[in-house]
Amino acid sequence: MFQATTVESIRAFLAGFETVGSRLGVTALLVAGLAVAGWVVLPRIAARARASALQWALSGALLRAVQLGFLVGGGLSLLVLWGHGAYIDEAVQGLNAPAAAAGRLVASVLIALGAYAGARFLSDAVSNLGRQADWMTDHQEEIVLRTSQLVLFGFTGVVILSVWGQNLGGLLVGAGFLGIVVGFAARQTLGSLIAGFVLMFSRPFTIGDWVQVGDQEGIVTDITIFNTRLENFDGEFVIIPNDRVSDRPITNRSQKGLLRIRVDVDIDYEADPERAQQVAVEAISGLPEVVDSPAPQVFPKEFGDSSVVLEMRFWIDHPTPPRKWKAVSAVVTSVKAAFEEEGIKIPFPQRELTGRAERGGFRVRGDDAATDDAADAAPEPRGDD
Repeated sequence: MFQATTVESIRAFLAGFETVGSRLGVTALLVAGLAVAGWVVLPRIAARARASALQWALSGALLRAVQLGFLVGGGLSLLVLWGHGAYIDEAVQGLNAPAAAAGRLVASVLIALGAYAGARFLSDAVSNLGRQADWMTDHQEEIVLRTSQLVLFGFTGVVILSVWGQNLGGLLVGAGFLGIVVGFAARQTLGSLIAGFVLMFSRPFTIGDWVQVGDQEGIVTDITIFNTRLENFDGEFVIIPNDRVSDRPITNRSQKGLLRIRVDVDIDYEADPERAQQVAVEAISGLPEVVDSPAPQVFPKEFGDSSVVLEMRFWIDHPTPPRKWKAVSAVVTSVKAAFEEEGIKIPFPQRELTGRAERGGFRVRGDDAATDDAADAAPEPRGDD
């Protein structure tokens, strides 16, 4: 009612100009106003409002739609101004049902353009949130964006169906049955999808972390809502479904930023363990591959077959497999050189064999004795033979 009253008021106002001069003046003002508003003011506002929703509401396809609306509205206003409003009424009366369909089509297009602008606004908002929030990873940012856009487009589809007068009750019932069928058919995929959301919020690892998932170990290269990709140390890519990632033990060696490494070294039983500990600690502490805090430690671990086993513990920062192997190589080389300089022996595996006296059994007294005993033990031949 308000809209019809407004339209009639505008038509009455425009029809009030009867002279040619007044109509020319109003035409010039109308054209200039539409040109300035639609092609000067709106683009500049959209260009300057970079951090607000107005940029997205007035940019791209929606901006073109507003400009098209200005053109249509201006053309209709000029027809009314110059006394041709009857043609508009005849066209509207002749359209009837087609006009209603055209109105629904225009409304659907405007709703779709609004959804497009909203999706762009969501992308910018989530991107700004990801830059400001240190706790949000790139994986979480992508998941939030895709989920928000999916909800937005789903709601847009429901609204467009409502504009066209579709019965959503039957559609929802059918979608429910279809969801049950799809759920049974793709339960593993849905399980991976749900596990992907769980991994997003629990954050056991991020892209670039050195992790071990079950018996698979490598660097995380990609995380999606369905699977996780690792690159192992042989250059192979291992793709693990997220439902298998969530139900297996996960070891993250990069999350703390420090990693402790253990290396065993053997010393001779005749060596002084305390002196060997001191020499090993001094040899490890001076290496650039090993951090100073926490400090390296060396402890006697166990008695070996031919040596006392010392366990060397040291830490590296920014742990990666190459850094670990480089640190282990440096520690082994440095400790070996230090032990050789101090005369601390790293023994080879050796066995000590001893015998003991046994009672009973056979005594070996030499070949002659064995021969004599054998002769004595042999039976004497009988005369019949």
